[in-house]
Amino acid sequence: MTTAPWRDPALPAAARVDDLLSRMTLEEKTAQLYGVWVGAATDGDGVAPHQHDMTVDYEWDELITRGLGQLTRSFGTAPVDPALGAQALARAQRRITEAGRFGIPAVAHEECLAGFTAWQATAYPVPLAWGATWDPPLVEEMARRIGDDLRSAGVHQGLAPVLDVVRDPRWGRVEETIGEDPYLVGTVGTAYVRGLESAGVIATLKHFAGYASSAGARNLAPVRAGTREFADVTLPPFEMALREGGARSVMAAYTERDGVPASADPELLTGLLREEWGFTGTVVADYFGIGFLHTLHRVAGTPAEAAHAALEAGIDVELPSLKCYGDPLVDAVRSGEIPEELVDRAARRVLLQKCELGLLDEDWTPEPAATVNLDSTGNRILARRLAEESVVLLDNPDGLLPLAPDTRIAVIGPRAADSLAMLGCYSFPSHVLTHHPGVPTGIEIPTVLDALRTELPDAKVTFTQGCDVTDPDTSGFEEAVARTAEADVCVAVLGDRAGLFGRGTSGEGCDATDLALPGAQAELLDALVATGVPVVLVLLTGRPYALGRWHGRLGAVVQAFFPGEEGGPAVAGVLSGRVNPSGRLPVSVPQVPGGQPWTYLQPPLGLAGEVSNLDPTPLYAFGHGRSYTTFAWEDGTGGEEPAEIGTDGSYDVSVTVRNTGDREGAEVVQLYLHDPVASVTRPDVRLIGYQRVTAAPGEAVRVTFRFHPDLSSFTDRSSRRVVEPGDLELRLGASSADVRHTARLTLTGPVRVLGTDRRLRCETEVTDAG
Repeated sequence: MTTAPWRDPALPAAARVDDLLSRMTLEEKTAQLYGVWVGAATDGDGVAPHQHDMTVDYEWDELITRGLGQLTRSFGTAPVDPALGAQALARAQRRITEAGRFGIPAVAHEECLAGFTAWQATAYPVPLAWGATWDPPLVEEMARRIGDDLRSAGVHQGLAPVLDVVRDPRWGRVEETIGEDPYLVGTVGTAYVRGLESAGVIATLKHFAGYASSAGARNLAPVRAGTREFADVTLPPFEMALREGGARSVMAAYTERDGVPASADPELLTGLLREEWGFTGTVVADYFGIGFLHTLHRVAGTPAEAAHAALEAGIDVELPSLKCYGDPLVDAVRSGEIPEELVDRAARRVLLQKCELGLLDEDWTPEPAATVNLDSTGNRILARRLAEESVVLLDNPDGLLPLAPDTRIAVIGPRAADSLAMLGCYSFPSHVLTHHPGVPTGIEIPTVLDALRTELPDAKVTFTQGCDVTDPDTSGFEEAVARTAEADVCVAVLGDRAGLFGRGTSGEGCDATDLALPGAQAELLDALVATGVPVVLVLLTGRPYALGRWHGRLGAVVQAFFPGEEGGPAVAGVLSGRVNPSGRLPVSVPQVPGGQPWTYLQPPLGLAGEVSNLDPTPLYAFGHGRSYTTFAWEDGTGGEEPAEIGTDGSYDVSVTVRNTGDREGAEVVQLYLHDPVASVTRPDVRLIGYQRVTAAPGEAVRVTFRFHPDLSSFTDRSSRRVVEPGDLELRLGASSADVRHTARLTLTGPVRVLGTDRRLRCETEVTDAG
C-alpha cells in the first residue's frame, strides 16, 4: 500500500503539511480554522459573552465533510459523566475522521484555569491563590496533573494560564490572575505552562495582551496603558512563558489599545509575537473575538471583513464556533477580497500543530484511557497542599491564633457554610452547574464550618449566617450578635460569591465599583466587633478588599483566595494551628475602598506625598504574610560602599534565614530593585527574585540571588529595552514594604540595548547554613 507523504511520520512535519495543503480545497483548509461548540446555548443564557447572538446554525453531518479544526468544550458545557464524556468525544472524533476526505481529527480544547472545568473534576485553588503560594514547583505539579486528566479524557488543548497582571483590583477577573507583579506572574505562570505541556497538552496563554488594564476596571473596556507600561508590565509574563515554558498557543485578547483591537493588530500578533519573539505555534481567538471586530469594536463592516482583519493580524483559529472563518471567509476568498495565502498561512500552523500531536498519523486513535478519574486521591492531596500554602495570615497581633482546642467558637457569616465559597468562576460548579439546578456538585467540598468542627472536635461550635453575600438585609444581625456574645471567640467568614456577568461579586463580568466588602458584610463585621468578643476575620474572596476600617480591632485576619475543594480544611488547619500559615500576598490589601486603581508598582508620584490628601499606601503590602514561628535574617552581603559591576556583569546577594521559633515554618525571601535615577520614571521598587524556604526550629538556610543587570532593564524613551549605568539598590525583604537588608551597586560602562536573548529570571541557590 502506498502512503501519501503527509501520512508518513518519517518525513519532517513541514514537508508532510505542505503535501497535505496541496491536496486540500479552500473549504477544507478553512475548516481547519474554526471550532464547533456542540450543545452551546442560543437562548441568551450561556456561559460566554454574546453566546446567544454569535452562535450560528449549521448541519453537523454536512459540515464535517470538510473536516474540522477544533471541538469546543465537550466536557465544559453541561454535566456529563467523565467516562461517558470521553467515549462520546471519541465517537465524535471517529465521525469527523470518517466524514472528511483526509480523516483528520479535531483538536479538542477545554478550560482548565483552576483544574479541568468538567463535572466531577478536581477544583484546585484559583490562580490568585497560586500566586499566594510563591511556589512555582508546586504549581507545575498541579498543572501536570491537570494535563494528565485532560489527556485521559481525549483533550489536546487547555485554555490556560491567564498571564494578565492586575492593574486595578476592582476588575472582576482578578481571581483568574496570579497577582500584581509581572515577575511573580511570569514565574508562576511559566511553571503552570511547563506542567501542562509536559503532559502533552497545549497550553494557551491569555489574554494577549493588556486585557487587565481595561479602563475603570470594566470587563472589555478600552486599555489605556502606555508604551512603557505595556512593554514592562504587561508583556514580560507572556515572553517568559513562551521562551522558558514552551507554550504552543496564545489567545488574543478582547480589548483594544489606543484604538486597535488586539484581534486585529498585526504588530502585536505577528510583528512582536512571531517575528521578534519567534513564536511558531497557533494564535486562537478568545470566544467570539473575531465576530466582535464587527459587532462591538466596529472596525469591520461584515463578518468577512472581520475574518480578513483577524487573519491578516495573525489569528489562526476562530473559537468557539464558526461565524467569520466559515462561509463568509470562503466567499470572500473566492471573490478576491481576501488573499488565499492568508488562509494557507493559518492552515499550515494549525496542521503543523496537529502533526505534533500525532493527529495526522494513520495509527492515531481517539480511544480514551481505560479509566477516567478526574478527582483522584492524588489530586485531592495536591489540592490540599496548594490550598494550605496559599492561605495568608494577614494579622495576629496578640497571638489569638491558633485557637484553643476546647474553646467556644461562634462561626458567623455567609461564606462559612457554603461549599461554593471555595470556588472561582471558572470552576465547573460555579461556571456551569448554575444552569443545571438539581445536579449534584460532583465533588466533595467541605465548608469552613464543617472543617472547623472536624479540626477541633472538642470545641463548642455554633453557627448562624448573619447576612447574605450581596443582600443588604440586616435582619440576621441580632442572632449573629447573640451567638457571638455567648462565645469565647468569633470566626467571621466573609467574602465573595463567584459568578459570571453580574451573577456574582467576583468573576468574569463581575466588576466592582469600589473595594468595600459586598452587601451588608461590613456592617455585620462592625456588629460582631462591637460585642467585645475577639473576632477572627476569614476572607474567602477573588480580590483584595479594604480592611483599614477594622485595623487594630480584630483578633486576627486570614485571607484565602478561592482555595478550591480542599480550601475548607486548609483554612480550618490554619485556625487550629495544624497548618503553619506561609502564604504571601500576590496583591496589596488597601486601607480604604476608594482611591483605586493602585498596585505597588508605583513611580514616585504614585506614592503618598504632600501634593494630595489621598494616601494610597496599602494596609498590607504586596508580599506580606505572617507565620506562627519567627525568622531572623542574618549576615546579608554588601558593605557600606556600593559594589561596582559592569552593565553586563553579575553580583551575588545573600542572606541567612534562621528559624528562631518553636515549630517548622516557611519564609519567602523576596528581592526587590530600587533604581534611584533613570531616564524615565521607574517604580520605587519592583520584584526581581524570590525564594520560598522551609526551616525547622533552630535551622538556618543561606539564600543567594545571582543578580544580572538585565533584570534592571526597562523601556526607554526610544522604546528600546536598555540597561543604564548608575546606582541601584538590591533590597531583600519579607514584603515590598518590609526591607531586611540592602545591597548597593553601581553599574558602570555604556548603556546596553537588549534583545530577546536577555535574562528574564534571577537564579537562586539555597544552602544549609547550620
